[in-house]
Amino acid sequence: MPAHVVDHPIIRTRLSAVRSQGAGTAEFRAAMQDISRIMCADVCRDLETEPYDIQTPVAAATGHQLVRPVVLVPILRAGLGLLDGFSQILSEAAVGHIGMYRDEETLEPKSYYSNMPDHLSESDVILLDPMLATGSSSIEAAHQLKSQGATRICFACLIAAPEGIAAFEAAHPEMAIFTAAIDEKLNDKAYIVPGLGDAGDRYFGTD
Repeated sequence: MPAHVVDHPIIRTRLSAVRSQGAGTAEFRAAMQDISRIMCADVCRDLETEPYDIQTPVAAATGHQLVRPVVLVPILRAGLGLLDGFSQILSEAAVGHIGMYRDEETLEPKSYYSNMPDHLSESDVILLDPMLATGSSSIEAAHQLKSQGATRICFACLIAAPEGIAAFEAAHPEMAIFTAAIDEKLNDKAYIVPGLGDAGDRYFGTD
C-alpha cells in the first residue's frame, strides 16, 4: 500500500516552521499540533460509521457514530507531539503507549514500555511517530501491536524517508502510511535529509 502524502496549504506552512532551525520550542510545538490536527482528517477518512436515531431541538434525525473504537498509540517520546493534535479531534479515542529508543551504535530499536487498552483487537489503531527514518522503530511497534491483537492499524508521521517507507511497506504491506512530506534520503547517521533534526528534543526543549 503506497504512502499517502497529506498535502494542505496550512501543513506546508507549518512544516516550514518545524524544519526551521530558528524555531523555538513554543513555535515548534504549535506547528506540530496544527499539522497533526489537519492530518487527522485524512487519516480517519476511511473509518466506518453507522447510523443511529437522534432528536434535534426541531425534529427526529439520523446521526452517525464510529463502528469501532479508536486507539491512538504514540511511540514515546516524540510521538506525544502528534498525540495532542489527534486527540483534540478524536476526543473519544483511548490512548496506548509504546516506549522505544534507538541504539545509536546499532541503530536498532530498544523497547522499554508498552501499555494498551483491553479492546485493542476490536479497534481502529493509529500508530504515531513524527519521523519515519530507517523504519526500524515503527516496524517493531507495529509488530508489538499485532502481537497484542490489533488487526486494523495505520501509521501517521510528519516526515518520511524513502528508505523508511520501503522498509515499513516490506514488513507491513497491508498497513497504510500517512505522512506530511517525503524527504530526499537518510544521511550516514540515519537522520532524514533535509528533515527537521531530533523531533523529540525540539518538541520537549531538550536539544
